[in-house]
Amino acid sequence: MLTSTLIATATTIPPLEWSPTVGIIMIIANIFAIAVGKFTIQHPNAKPELPAPQFFGGFGLPAVLATTSFGHILGAGIILGLHNIGKI
Repeated sequence: MLTSTLIATATTIPPLEWSPTVGIIMIIANIFAIAVGKFTIQHPNAKPELPAPQFFGGFGLPAVLATTSFGHILGAGIILGLHNIGKI
């Protein structure tokens, strides 16, 4: 019974479409994640290096992948949360 209630609740939400608001939220979430990573990652320039590290804040590939992955998870949560409460 609980499963059918959850499925019924999950299917009543209208689909989320991309908009400039969604894009801006994702960009802000990634900038925030990179800023947090800049101050918290112990070895930000770990190997392998990126071709132009000055464009990536001195981060190596692992740090870039970690911060942008965190940014996308954070952004998806914010976007879905705002969509579920009807703000976007």
